[in-house]
Amino acid sequence: MPRAAACPICSKPASAAHKPFCSQGCRDRDLLQWLGEGYRLPVRQEEHETRDGLDSTENAD
Repeated sequence: MPRAAACPICSKPASAAHKPFCSQGCRDRDLLQWLGEGYRLPVRQEEHETRDGLDSTENAD
């Protein structure tokens, strides 16, 4: 028998109405994490600068 999925925020069983979360509260918390940039991938500073074209050695004349 398949095991019920757990809410990624609080680990309670997921609700069909709010899947994959257990409640509207956990859905809202997840949305606030996205909007507040709480979910990010770590990037080394030199990779970020080079990708954005901000590397000062690249544009120096």
